[in-house]
Amino acid sequence: MDNKSSRHHNPAGQNPKQEQLDQYRRQNTGKPMTTAQGRKISNDSETLKAGERGPSLHQDWHYFEKMTHFVQEEEPERTVHARGYSAHGEFEAYESMRHVTRACFLQEPGKKTPVTCRFSTVQGPRGSYDTARDLRCKGVKFYTEEGNYDLTTIDMPVLINQDPMKFPDVMHAYQAKPDDDIPTATGAHDYFWDYVANNPESIHMVEWIMSGRGIIRSYRMMESWSINTYLFVNEEGRATFVRFVWKPVLGVHPLLQDEAIKLGGIDPDYHRKDLREAINRGDYPEYELGVQLIPMEDEFKYDFDILDPAKFWPEELIPVHIVGKLTLNKNIDNYHTESEQVAFNPANVVPGIDFSNDPVLQGRLVAYHMAQVHRIGTNFQELPINKPVCPFHNNQRRGPMRYRIDVDEVNYHENSLANNTPYTTPPEQGGYAHYPKKVDGVVIRGRSESFNDFFSQPRIFWNSLSPVEKQHTIDAFSFQLGKVESESVRQQNVNLLVNVDKDLACTVADNIGVERPSGTHVPVSTSYPSLSLENTPKYAATLKVGVVIGDGFNGQEVTNTLNFLQNNHVYIEVISNKLGTVTGADGTQIKVNQTFMTASPYLYDTIYVVGGDMGNQAKFMQDVTDYVHNAYKHYKPIGVATTGQNFIQTSPNNNLAGVVFAANNPNFAEDYLAAIAQQRFWNRT
Repeated sequence: MDNKSSRHHNPAGQNPKQEQLDQYRRQNTGKPMTTAQGRKISNDSETLKAGERGPSLHQDWHYFEKMTHFVQEEEPERTVHARGYSAHGEFEAYESMRHVTRACFLQEPGKKTPVTCRFSTVQGPRGSYDTARDLRCKGVKFYTEEGNYDLTTIDMPVLINQDPMKFPDVMHAYQAKPDDDIPTATGAHDYFWDYVANNPESIHMVEWIMSGRGIIRSYRMMESWSINTYLFVNEEGRATFVRFVWKPVLGVHPLLQDEAIKLGGIDPDYHRKDLREAINRGDYPEYELGVQLIPMEDEFKYDFDILDPAKFWPEELIPVHIVGKLTLNKNIDNYHTESEQVAFNPANVVPGIDFSNDPVLQGRLVAYHMAQVHRIGTNFQELPINKPVCPFHNNQRRGPMRYRIDVDEVNYHENSLANNTPYTTPPEQGGYAHYPKKVDGVVIRGRSESFNDFFSQPRIFWNSLSPVEKQHTIDAFSFQLGKVESESVRQQNVNLLVNVDKDLACTVADNIGVERPSGTHVPVSTSYPSLSLENTPKYAATLKVGVVIGDGFNGQEVTNTLNFLQNNHVYIEVISNKLGTVTGADGTQIKVNQTFMTASPYLYDTIYVVGGDMGNQAKFMQDVTDYVHNAYKHYKPIGVATTGQNFIQTSPNNNLAGVVFAANNPNFAEDYLAAIAQQRFWNRT
């Protein structure tokens, strides 16, 4: 990771988008309060009344402006991806890709393009919680010199539907029930699983959501794919099929189901806080952009349809070529204007990127613009966060919230009064021209037969998982389907699952109280290492240590350990009975950041057990013990100071895998850092 790090990058320099946004940023601190019309205000606490106990007066224009703005200040929520969070950054190309695309941001090695990035869940409303089991979206808006390019991806390489006609149906089934608007931010209810059972193409994506991919540890550790198949087009007009993937430098790491559920109540903003904290510390999240390329003549080479959004392109067959890196190096200043109002659309492309016949992609090209017009307004693209950094000119006029003051009188194309301007630009001079792909066939409502293998790839995904990942997936299916009230729906789902794996389906059937299904899985034995999280990169950097500590600790030992961890960019939070400081046996003082009441062991990737003495020793001992037991049962690494040894000891029932002791260990800090990087110790008993 270190040789790819942008930790010391200065986000303030040479970013044309940030320079543009600076024109709109305003500082209110230290300024007199005024109305929106600029009138200075003398009293902002009481309404205008006829006497101190009299009625309020209609002439109170200040109250009227303040209250009417308040009751109308929220725009319609996104129908999907409502809960999200954003950051700014830049994309740097590693090499020229001009041999396959004329896309301007991929033409020269070292070329930098400013971006805004928004992460989001899908099912829950804006007020739901971050760690719900769900698929997640990552929208990246590239502000290029040839216009905005929006690359929208999700954290799994397959979609739940193969035709856009079914998207409203699956979202109606997935979201909260219409009768009681329950549940929020979970698909664990009858309607969603009834949809899955009766639409077999959905089982592939559902299987991915039930795996660890469905409950990510952090947005900084989220891999994401374009799902849809696009076209690269080069200067010679030659096209290549392409799919995109963002690979996080820190690797891909999930939460356990129990952790995700608990964190939803303990800290609903867990992911957005994590993202913001990392950027504030200068540990900038980094993602490498990969492309998978298939020549046009190889469209039918594979045993799956490359235009099917419910199928992944195996990396082992179609290698991922890394072409650049995204670095998020600036937090947003205002959530509403920089995250809530950012508007993505897969139709926003630049010359060199075009669209395949992927049916879901074709449907998305229509839906997104309509959604943004409904949500934000006709002129949403003029908002600062959506505005391109290059000049833009057209004959569009008027509409609500029009910012531009167009001074030309002529607003139509093919004219003589304005010398036929604004004028069109030939493709050879940078004008966008669609790839002239051949299209023939009869008008029909239907889908290609090549889309109808619903189970081979889900079987491959299952074969590729490690035993631990398989168990977590079984647990997730059992939890979700266990919430379903209809026995018929539960039975239908295990009857569908048997096509993926017989043991999976039978185990889930036993867990949810239905009959084991007959039949067996499809006869596919293929597996791909790239699909298992066992093979993801692992680092200690930016993981969080909870230090449980009292007075009387070994000052030199503990401070040396904490300094070593912090120097390796591990985050430290010190937890004790109360805020203030704790004092070591040698007088060393350490500031306490959290108390056992305000923090939780679920918030930390590892626990450093220092122990010690406190005023209420029995309560302190119980709290520390709770932290140790929680970390141990979730397979997290545990560091034990010499003063903390009595909190964890070997017994016939445990092997203490991943527990590192400081006693008689001169390399304790290094060993503990290595254990933190490992993150989980699945062989622990």
